[in-house]
Amino acid sequence: MWFVFALSSAVFAALTSILAKIGIDGVNANLATAIRTIVVVVMAWGMVFLTNAQGGISEIGRKSWLFLVLSGLATGASWLCYYKALQLGEASKVVPIDKLSVVITLILAFVFLHETFTMKSFIGCVLIGIGTLVMVL
Repeated sequence: MWFVFALSSAVFAALTSILAKIGIDGVNANLATAIRTIVVVVMAWGMVFLTNAQGGISEIGRKSWLFLVLSGLATGASWLCYYKALQLGEASKVVPIDKLSVVITLILAFVFLHETFTMKSFIGCVLIGIGTLVMVL
């Protein structure tokens, strides 16, 4: 089931890029990010209440709070940079560079989470890097 959700995430991320590129025309990138964020917040809290998960908020520990807040800050910074890049550049070039996050995530997961970095992972990272260069040049 994780694969279906991951693939759906990729499809929605692709739609996000195209819809954002069209919607950001003539709009300040920071304002566009704020509008997008409001929509995401309403949608996320809607799902919390729809699935009756709001009771779990009191069970969240300090460590989880800290890292969820840091993750939120990283997401916000990513979105602000992404929208500015999308406003200034072509979606077909911005998006592949943004997807280098896959390579960076694999490296960070190896360093900080001590996940296995196999030869297959290494080859995949190299191919993603090469593919990104080919698409951007």
